[in-house]
Amino acid sequence: MKQCDQKLLIRMKTKCVPCSLNLEALCPAGYTKITNGTGIPDCRYYLEIKTHTLSFPGCRHHCTKELEQPECCQGRWGPDCIGK
Repeated sequence: MKQCDQKLLIRMKTKCVPCSLNLEALCPAGYTKITNGTGIPDCRYYLEIKTHTLSFPGCRHHCTKELEQPECCQGRWGPDCIGK
């Protein structure tokens, strides 16, 4: 089998929360946290109080996951990566 697997890097961000609560935030299973401490203060979270919605600056973490995507080498194709 002539396979030339491609590595894919998938990025995601955790939910925006108050920065003081973000120290313990975890990435989803299989993802690696690439930010430290309280994360990155690049978002806003919302609190609903009776008839009002208040917006506050918050923090979130950035996470990555590496996947291998099976691919045939150039000039080969099909489920078994066969070429001429």
